[in-house]
Amino acid sequence: MAAPAVAVAELLVGAHYRGGRELSRTLELLEILEVLPFDSSVAEEAGRMGAESLRRGSPLLGVDLLIAASARFHRGILISRDTIFSGVPGLAIENY
Repeated sequence: MAAPAVAVAELLVGAHYRGGRELSRTLELLEILEVLPFDSSVAEEAGRMGAESLRRGSPLLGVDLLIAASARFHRGILISRDTIFSGVPGLAIENY
């Protein structure tokens, strides 16, 4: 199992905000995950995906764009309950 670095940051914001047991559980989870770096190759993928989404009229922006680009670049399956990812071409999604 792996998680994009930007998704890890998003998780940690919530975990640190809640603190206590939530923070402990999140840190335990992160110990077993491979963290996928956000580098220039993933940034290039994000640029392509962002432009594609604008052309489709359903912009994917911010952290969501970076997470989707990481998943698509690394050919992973994005596990999410956020429906914003459902219309992204070439992105494998599994809902939970």
